Amino acid sequence: MKPRPVGDLSSTRPPSKTAAMDVVATNAQVRASVAAARSRGLTIALIPTMGALHAGHISLIDAARDAFRVVSIYVNPTQFGPTEDFARYPRTIDADCAVCRQAGADLVFAPADSEIYPPGEQTRVRPGPLADTLCGPFRPGHFEGVCTVVAKLFNIVQPDVAYFGQKDAQQALIIRRMVIDLAMPLCIEICPIVREPDGLAMSSRNAFLTPEDRARAICLYRALWVARDMLTAGGSNPGRITAAMRAVIAEHADIKVDYLSIVDAANLRPMESLAGKILIAGAIRVGKTRLIDNMILELPR
Repeated sequence: MKPRPVGDLSSTRPPSKTAAMDVVATNAQVRASVAAARSRGLTIALIPTMGALHAGHISLIDAARDAFRVVSIYVNPTQFGPTEDFARYPRTIDADCAVCRQAGADLVFAPADSEIYPPGEQTRVRPGPLADTLCGPFRPGHFEGVCTVVAKLFNIVQPDVAYFGQKDAQQALIIRRMVIDLAMPLCIEICPIVREPDGLAMSSRNAFLTPEDRARAICLYRALWVARDMLTAGGSNPGRITAAMRAVIAEHADIKVDYLSIVDAANLRPMESLAGKILIAGAIRVGKTRLIDNMILELPR
């Protein structure tokens, strides 16, 4: 089965911005820049990233085009497990700053570890049951690390709005829940997935794929479409649908499935009745690279 076309990704790239973009490394510098922007009546937008920027990140910067745009670039150690890819995660700060400048960002915040985790730090933000499903069992402590660093970034930057991508659907829901539960004074905007021309969801980790792995990785997108087609055709048996998804992945014996799931898009719980807003989600391991993807589908109730 061929994946559906996804259109011209160049349309997500905003025009170049001529104003100077600052790059800062300390909390105090960020706060000073944000205070100056706010004194001019500007809305403050934060786009948190771990760098290795691609068109998906650019789409988030573009979505905040009416605001003072702060892009944070920080590879957060607390969201990586001991056997994960923290040491080899791409660190391309010069190229990332060039991307941010071209995309129209106003400020890049690229802190050292000591700015985010001061000496002697002890505090963590622990998420609730939303973190116990999908990626949670396969990445113990991951979402605690995500919530902790994002809460810190929110406190440092104090944005009015923060932008996240739908590719990390579980992360986005957890962060939105954290903002509500901790009464944080900002809005969370979740933006659509940006894909390669063949449908592969854009990810910084795609750079780890060999050409052979890259050709096989598209099977996750194909599996999501199999589920989508079955659901829109009236399929109502989650087990049968996920089995069909697994059959697509099984065409590549060397790819390991972490999960393929159909859940309620609002709370990530299994659904007794496949109706309303549904999240079709999956995670696979292609070689040494873990990839995630998802689709949201609205079915009649």
